[in-house]
Amino acid sequence: MASPSSQFLFSLLCLALLSLPHIVSSIGINYGQVANNLPPPKNVIPLLKSVGATKVKLYDADPQALRAFSGSGFELTVALGNEYLAQMTDPNKAQAWVKENVQAYLPNTKIVAIVVGNEVLTSNQSALTAALFPAMQGIHGALVDCGLNKQIFVTTAHSLAILDVSYPPSATSFRRDLLSSLTPILDFHVKTGSPILINAYPFFAYEENPKHVSLDFVLFQPNQGFTDPGSNFHYDNMLFAQVDAVYHALDAVGISYKKVPIVVSETGWPSNGDPQEVGATCDNARKYNGNLIKMMMSKKMRTPIRPECDLTIFVFALFNENMKPGPTSERNYGLFKPDGTPVYSLGIKTSSTHTSGSSNSTGGSGSSSGGNTGGSSGGGGIYPPVTDNPSPDYMSISSAGGKGRFVECVFFFFLLCIIKLRL
Repeated sequence: MASPSSQFLFSLLCLALLSLPHIVSSIGINYGQVANNLPPPKNVIPLLKSVGATKVKLYDADPQALRAFSGSGFELTVALGNEYLAQMTDPNKAQAWVKENVQAYLPNTKIVAIVVGNEVLTSNQSALTAALFPAMQGIHGALVDCGLNKQIFVTTAHSLAILDVSYPPSATSFRRDLLSSLTPILDFHVKTGSPILINAYPFFAYEENPKHVSLDFVLFQPNQGFTDPGSNFHYDNMLFAQVDAVYHALDAVGISYKKVPIVVSETGWPSNGDPQEVGATCDNARKYNGNLIKMMMSKKMRTPIRPECDLTIFVFALFNENMKPGPTSERNYGLFKPDGTPVYSLGIKTSSTHTSGSSNSTGGSGSSSGGNTGGSSGGGGIYPPVTDNPSPDYMSISSAGGKGRFVECVFFFFLLCIIKLRL
């Protein structure tokens, strides 16, 4: 007959097996408002829940949006537009901005990050570049003064054009002409523990060279991928290769930057475009965003170079925004139309479904500070020809989390068997 202690141990192991964490990634969505026909912010929460999102990135600090997300449970990232950078070098103005746009909404609205500027270093505007790092310091100093620096981090977003080359990932480095501006920012990330943000768009790489870039490779479809000759790491999708290119660039600058995490602050695919925008179709957008979100819902996102680091990704964007300048694609990155109906089916199932309450298209005016949102720059990286032979294990390189869970389950299973035999 089993002793009470053995039965208790057996019960504990059963509970541990059942309570193993589900290996998934948090889904982030970019919520831009450069439009005159969007629903009010209070109506977007059901839409976000319908795609499984838990994180939202704004392109400003819109009071209406910040109030709408109060008590919602979403983690919010707010932004300071490029046009405000010069002002934030003044500590008094930086503190006033933080108090008015961040502290005033805490703790009910869960603001976790402030993005200072967007793609500044590749804007070719010397005044903006000069103001970026001091502005980041100013906002961080204001958070320290308010006692908020432990719960809110400060960062900035870059395009992949900060790299000199992007293929293969093991050969990449940051552009030499940007290092004097970039290195202080990297030191800031090390000191504060904040991540570097990257806007990564495989769409641009395919658009620039569709004859030599496999469509399946960029859309997370089955393909044979490629092996980096320098690292021997295998890649079956371009997004992970782009992220690892940045990780390698960090490593190349210095060992102190190896611990700087990367967040993909923007990635997406347009559902429509001008005739010369090759690949900008509804079907490709459905595959790219649908496959990406399904990956994030099923496992942790980990790249070959940093298999121990969970990759946070923000999909661009929640809505089609009709007032964005530029080519047709710029106005067609949305998962949803302004009336709240999906642009295409993502093929996912969540515990939350949205209602027609979001169809009110009278609210939400265009936001001047959102003019820097999404898809505005290239630097997507050109990769060599990748054959389209399907492979049944095409997601294998990003399955580190899934394998870890499998090992844990097997370990607990054998422990249960041994104890059961002893009982």
